[in-house]
Amino acid sequence: GLSSSAALELAAAWAFAGVSGLAWEPEEMARIAQKAENQWVGVNSGIMDQMISAAGQEGHALLIDCRSLETRAVPLPPGTSVVILDTGTRRGLVDSAYNERRAQCEAAARFFGMPALRDVELATFERRAHELDEETRRRARHVITENARTRRAADALERGDTAEVGWLMDESHRSLRDDFEVSRRELDLIVSLARAHAGCHGARMTGAGFGGCALALVDADAAEALAREVSERYTAAVGLVPSVYVSAAAGGASLERLAPLGAA
Repeated sequence: GLSSSAALELAAAWAFAGVSGLAWEPEEMARIAQKAENQWVGVNSGIMDQMISAAGQEGHALLIDCRSLETRAVPLPPGTSVVILDTGTRRGLVDSAYNERRAQCEAAARFFGMPALRDVELATFERRAHELDEETRRRARHVITENARTRRAADALERGDTAEVGWLMDESHRSLRDDFEVSRRELDLIVSLARAHAGCHGARMTGAGFGGCALALVDADAAEALAREVSERYTAAVGLVPSVYVSAAAGGASLERLAPLGAA
């Protein structure tokens, strides 16, 4: 989980580039890895996972324009950790649900006469939202507002505004739960348990949804206590033992050269 297939693809790409003497070009390598996933593995993924594995920087989040592949590295707040909260649940029927939501979003974009919902201004959506059926309206509202939240989060990270980043994470989870409807009881519970901890700034589900993981932005000195308390309370509530990892933003795939055996 958590983009492991993309990480493997880019690690393999770096290995082949290294032994072949090829220059590392993150965008091109990400496109090749996405093509392998789409056409060989058979998963119709986007390119976000491959781009972060290709171009990620230690200590930073990466704002990615998935159309142009332009990136902007923004620092994570000092003194914070990212806590990964694996609910111990696994996704069911995610492919059909993903395809359904994609079709709904494409239909909404056609309604607005745009190539994609990213091209629809929020004011335009709000003015004409009543013309869409209720479900399509909610799906489109999530995508349009999530794009806006993502840009705001990048600006907030550059300012060091941890409180706003946390609030945006909370709003993102609410939208994923209520408008895009890709959450589930266990994800909502583990997010709420994390948010109840004093050291947590914000939390949201991550990935395709319907199970899997959530993320929390937490004060580093409170991360271990949060991990322990959330795990205990979650197990008591649902009878599952979550896997909880205190982590930090690492760099993307890289080439490590080992010294020959016996070398000083």
